[in-house]
Amino acid sequence: MNEDESLRRYGLRPSPADLPEIRQVLLAEAERDQQDQDTELMKLCCLQLFNAGHLSDVLVIWQAKESSFDAHCSIDVQLLCGAGLAATKAYLEADGSPDAADARQYLVECEAAGDFDGFSVAEQSRWRADYYRT
Repeated sequence: MNEDESLRRYGLRPSPADLPEIRQVLLAEAERDQQDQDTELMKLCCLQLFNAGHLSDVLVIWQAKESSFDAHCSIDVQLLCGAGLAATKAYLEADGSPDAADARQYLVECEAAGDFDGFSVAEQSRWRADYYRT
């Protein structure tokens, strides 16, 4: 599957029934060697999961983001926060796993750097949808 196929098949706001397959596609790409990853497809999968707004997807997106240097650069930190920044930080703190602690620390650092100034889930979703419409 590539970015165009995923967009045609699932759209930007996939049905709940499609979310398991999107997670599977994302994790399969994350497991590839960096030179074989389709980071555009990964970014789209992350946006689809972001738009679903499930806290359970935060660590799936984090795993994909941290799978390679290119993926880290391609997948914006804001895509971790489909349920909102405060809810995401609270979820990661409650999870307590090493990955959750790393993701939460990264969010805190990015927030301090201004990466979340004016952040809203609705606005992120809107301007990212505009990107895919052009």
